[in-house]
Amino acid sequence: DGKNVGRGDAAAQARRCFEIVRDALAKAGSSLDDVVRTRVLLTRIEDWEKVGKVHGEFFGNIRPANTTMQVARFIDQEWLVEVEVDAVVSEQ
Repeated sequence: DGKNVGRGDAAAQARRCFEIVRDALAKAGSSLDDVVRTRVLLTRIEDWEKVGKVHGEFFGNIRPANTTMQVARFIDQEWLVEVEVDAVVSEQ
């Protein structure tokens, strides 16, 4: 709905990001199983472990390649996390 989630809570924001990814993949006839790479961008690098645990909830058995890095900030200063996900989906 365009509202911020998890104000001040990087783990909550990451969880919502991964839920959005999961739902988008499902609409495309795919799933998290097709994810081959993730990128996690954090404004506070010290959140890496909390966000990594959330990443594991979604990708623990899939184990895509992952890059986690710190950025200075996002357009909205309340955003602590941004994720990018690459998936390989075959046409059926």
